[in-house]
Amino acid sequence: MRFEFSPEDEAFRREVRAFFREHLPRDMARRFYIGGHPPNRDDVRGFQKLMHARGWGAPHWPVEWGGTGWSPLRKHLFMEELYNADGLDGSWQSLYMCGPVLIAFGSEAQKRRFLPPMISGDEFWAQGFSEPNAGSDLAHLRTHAVLQGDEWVVNGQKIWTSDAMMAEWGFFLVRTDPAAKPQRGISFLLIRMDSPGLTIRPIVSIEGGHGLNEVFLENVRVPRENIVGEPGMGWTYAKYLLEKERTASAFLYFNKRELEKAREIARDRTVRGTRLIDTPEFARKLARVEVDVLGLEYSVLRILLQEKSRHNLDAVVSALKLRGSALQQRVTELQLEAMGLHALRQWGHDEGEHIAAAEAPRWPACVPGRTAQALIARASTIYGGSQEIQKNIIAKLAFGL
Repeated sequence: MRFEFSPEDEAFRREVRAFFREHLPRDMARRFYIGGHPPNRDDVRGFQKLMHARGWGAPHWPVEWGGTGWSPLRKHLFMEELYNADGLDGSWQSLYMCGPVLIAFGSEAQKRRFLPPMISGDEFWAQGFSEPNAGSDLAHLRTHAVLQGDEWVVNGQKIWTSDAMMAEWGFFLVRTDPAAKPQRGISFLLIRMDSPGLTIRPIVSIEGGHGLNEVFLENVRVPRENIVGEPGMGWTYAKYLLEKERTASAFLYFNKRELEKAREIARDRTVRGTRLIDTPEFARKLARVEVDVLGLEYSVLRILLQEKSRHNLDAVVSALKLRGSALQQRVTELQLEAMGLHALRQWGHDEGEHIAAAEAPRWPACVPGRTAQALIARASTIYGGSQEIQKNIIAKLAFGL
């Protein structure tokens, strides 16, 4: 299949590329390039404000709520240029998860209250879904909320809550009707992260990062109007949210960018007088991954161009998640192999600022952050719905098993 973009779309791509080249601060881009040592809170907030000022704060939202009105293909081009420029695909919980649910199911008052500070970068959100005994199987969640007068009183525990330490708000799944069927008794509740009774404890992940957290809720009181949509419909809203997430979770842009870094490393490294990229063994490995990333790209483009498929769309996006997350691991492992002994140098998470400045000149530019990126990529086949969950969805919806 040969695919070409129209002259208008190519002009759009050049406009986006020029904007990032001119306006993205280089120190911020350097921290984004390192990747495995995520940007700090000021970076996330500053980048979102930069995008919002340009009118690109939430490209996929409806125009009436600050979106761009771009076609799916232009959103794709934008994301490619964003990653190529080492820009931040940040505010994930806000812009890709909670925002779309509020737009689809929230009240007008909730939309007016929460969407503007979300898109401007003034307020960030955390996702409170997983629990110690309810990770991929949300039907077993136990955190519950009881209505007392005009307030919900929430008790329970959440885990793997990304960015809870920097978020002003969280969207939580809580059980509000213990007598109903497991999926029918869950509601979608908006909770301030500084509420009395809410405690956040960091979880140190394998690469030394502190992005994940435990959240404990003890008699947390939440205004009655903070429930989204109808009580008991949280399961439906969560499915809607996760389907949105899975569409973006092909990790296409990440995989393309990191594959290019693997090429850069292999061009720079010499083995017994030969560039690594020119050695047959490594060239074969690189080609295998490259072909699979190209296949993933064409699969994403087919969806963006609304090509007809004989399979259920939910099954198709689950296949993208399945494939894209596995490719994250292969691409980052390829980088480590290309780096050789340099891959043994693992920077601590709190050294991120030094990597971006003082220490970086001592090492090849491609080295800092790659080992951390490969380590945290081990989680990519678990979060957002594990490989087993995705395969079950595909088996049921695509093949009727």
